[in-house]
Amino acid sequence: MSHESDAPDPHAMPNAPSSSLRLPAGPGMRTCPTGIVPADFLFQGSQEILISHKGEHYRLRITKNGKLILTK
Repeated sequence: MSHESDAPDPHAMPNAPSSSLRLPAGPGMRTCPTGIVPADFLFQGSQEILISHKGEHYRLRITKNGKLILTK
C-alpha cells in the first residue's frame, strides 16, 4: 500500500518546470534560473516575508501600491 497522497504539493510551483527549481551545484556555485517565481508563490497571501541570506535577515514586502520593497 502506498503512503503517498494524491493531494497537490503545497510547496510546488504551479506550471513551473522542475528544471527551474534546481539548487546550486555546490557551495558558492550558482545556477541560472530558467523560470520565474511568482510573487504569489512566495508571499502565499501575506504582505511580507522574511529572507535569510548569509546570516543576515531581510524583509520583502508588498506596498499598498503593489510595489515590492526589500529592507535589511
